[in-house]
Amino acid sequence: MLPVEPVERIEARIARHHHTLSPQESRAAMTLLEHLDDLATYRAAELAVLAGVSKATMSRLFRSLGYADFDEVRAHLRALRAAGEPGRGDDVPDLAAHAEAESAAILRATTQPGVADAAALLARAGRVLVVGWRNSHPVALHLRQQLVHARGDVRLAPLPGQVLGEELADVGAGDVVVAVGFRRRPSGFATLLTEAAGTGADVVLLADPTAAPLSPRATTWLECPVQTGLAYDSYAAAMALVGVLADGVLSACGRSGRDRISAISRTYERLLEVE
Repeated sequence: MLPVEPVERIEARIARHHHTLSPQESRAAMTLLEHLDDLATYRAAELAVLAGVSKATMSRLFRSLGYADFDEVRAHLRALRAAGEPGRGDDVPDLAAHAEAESAAILRATTQPGVADAAALLARAGRVLVVGWRNSHPVALHLRQQLVHARGDVRLAPLPGQVLGEELADVGAGDVVVAVGFRRRPSGFATLLTEAAGTGADVVLLADPTAAPLSPRATTWLECPVQTGLAYDSYAAAMALVGVLADGVLSACGRSGRDRISAISRTYERLLEVE
């Protein structure tokens, strides 16, 4: 039996088409993303009112995304159970299907064209600031930990009990800010991107498809899906993407990166920090 291709989620469709949408359709798409968790509870006319667009614009958006109408959107959402908070039905999850979907997500995340661009930016940057809150923080922490082996001056923010003002004050042209922002981002995330770009630094946005409307604020956008058929979002693709990015940076750093790794290993030995 041939494997069944996974159905593309609505937020992924929006991400793929957002550059071709009209301003009104983009506003309507943003409303869909903002209400993704409870989208199926609305009627199309209610969504149009929320977005401040006409019902005709909302209908055009659904067709642009490949749906016949909002009824098909509802059916799609029920099939995917695309809830933003942990949620489980009574059915036992199909772990084999989950593993296939994870594999496909990792492949999409790690082979997108922007990965090479981001690795090049990170390798030649004077300073790198990696930012992430909530569920994005472990991904940001892992990225910082990997990058610091290949190159120096890689910082993580916000540190416990700290804010970002002091960190952004130190970056400028020739530096890179990596903003890790998976869904349920803090309300000030969009402002962070604007402020980071305003410093003159390049901005790499590493986020799930719901961040598509924010991507114009970044130099490079790395799209990374996190939704699954399980109760919780999965960060397998995100962690795989971190590994590929770090590998690309190490390769670009060449001899200096390898020498740095050797020096770090010798320091481990002197300090008896690792076995």
